[in-house]
Amino acid sequence: MANSRFAYVRKYELPDPLLPGVFLLLRIDGHSFHRFSDEHGFDKPNDVRALRLMDQAARQVMEEYPDIVLAFGESDEYSFLLRRQTTLYNRRQAKIVSTLTSYFTSSYVFNWSKYFPDTPLRYPPSFDGRIVVYPTEREVRDYFAWRQADTHINNLYNTVFWALIQKGGETATQAHATLRGTVSSQKHEILFGRFDINYNSIDERFKKGSILVREEVGNSKKEKEKARQTKIELVHCDIIKDTFWNARPALLS
Repeated sequence: MANSRFAYVRKYELPDPLLPGVFLLLRIDGHSFHRFSDEHGFDKPNDVRALRLMDQAARQVMEEYPDIVLAFGESDEYSFLLRRQTTLYNRRQAKIVSTLTSYFTSSYVFNWSKYFPDTPLRYPPSFDGRIVVYPTEREVRDYFAWRQADTHINNLYNTVFWALIQKGGETATQAHATLRGTVSSQKHEILFGRFDINYNSIDERFKKGSILVREEVGNSKKEKEKARQTKIELVHCDIIKDTFWNARPALLS
């Protein structure tokens, strides 16, 4: 069949290799997840079951693809950093995006009943994916800082918004109006003054997101160099400051 007269159509399949020597960052986002979360009764403002399910799907992607060294998740999205010199699928953009996104989606569905045993799937969830290339370590760090800052901003807003509805008796329209134009300190004051909620005591998972990092196993430098074994750790910590990166110099090497 390879030499049939129809084989010319393969000439229309254009190569799409990504630049060599740059960092590849794949971000996967839930498609129409506001509707999906409503249809499946997700707790507001945060459903820990749904977040743990996202973490599990992301972990399985990292287990399947060792070239992924770091992942960050919030709400219905996950970002995956591949090592700089990866040759995964010959760095073909469409192949990487389609395969990893579909694997994440199938893992999400496969593990659904584990985290939502009493809630059957009413329809299939879907995720979209995109790859962005970053030239240096600075852009990579700024990317993850941006996502974590976004996590905090969104969670603070949503925490106050749902407190106004669930505890304050406001409608969604009224809650949006109450929050319009408010700054961070005012949102904290609404939470504490009206509902006796200290935002600083809220689970770090909600404020900082989920970080899956590939850590080297071994007590000594010699052991690490000999085995180069790794394990995937889930942490909820600050990824903006230097501390996280200084403790893991190999991530961006």
